[in-house]
Amino acid sequence: MTKTLIETTANKLVNAFLKNKIISPIPRKYSKKLPEAEKFRKLCESKIKLPVIGFKAAGTGIPLIKRLKEKEPFYASVYKKNVLKSGKKVKINKSTLGIELEVCYQIKKSFFKSKGKITSKNISKYISHMSTCIEVVGYRQRKKGITSFGDLCSDFGANVKFLLGRKKKFKRINIKNLKTNISNKKIHQSVNGNTNTVYIHPLNSLRFVLNKVKKDKINLGKNFWVFTGSTVGVVPIKGKGLYIGKIENLGSVKTIIV
Repeated sequence: MTKTLIETTANKLVNAFLKNKIISPIPRKYSKKLPEAEKFRKLCESKIKLPVIGFKAAGTGIPLIKRLKEKEPFYASVYKKNVLKSGKKVKINKSTLGIELEVCYQIKKSFFKSKGKITSKNISKYISHMSTCIEVVGYRQRKKGITSFGDLCSDFGANVKFLLGRKKKFKRINIKNLKTNISNKKIHQSVNGNTNTVYIHPLNSLRFVLNKVKKDKINLGKNFWVFTGSTVGVVPIKGKGLYIGKIENLGSVKTIIV
């Protein structure tokens, strides 16, 4: 049976994802508009038989949403193989877009038995822990820059690696206005940010992702992580070495870029 173009394209991208390879850009029709990109991402994810550790929110910067004329962020699955402990090395390439600093939450598996929508009032009962996280973002394709959310979404949400900081038991803090910073002292690079840049605030981003997971009828049957989006935007990696991310009242996280 002859495979369709979308199946062939998905197989190529999945192979690149699994083997850490870079391929030629996929046909534009699968990445130009977000709805088509989401269909393509889901097709790719259906072909991967690896443990999913959670989900990431992407496109959470409101200025970016407005500039690209989108209505809301999107989400993608995060695989266990792409999550490392703080301080581990991450190898980059020419298709790497940059580095991000995020708030992430560990969600109880009881979430999958919940009824109705997740709201700002009931969301806390499903959170067990919270942490800092560095995400290295990039394509599996030979292309640069972001022209649409579809570019990112179609390529597994452009997630390369996640570095998890020390997790803490969840407690309500003023997550709407925490100062953040990511830096590489060796090359004198330092970028400040704030948690209020993440789709109003990280808990709101978390609510968005959980409701999307519900809508798509996904059930992992276990506790999982949600990475809520960058507090500093996509920071270009201007040099290799140690990057340290700090989020006020929450903690720090590190990675070594090689």
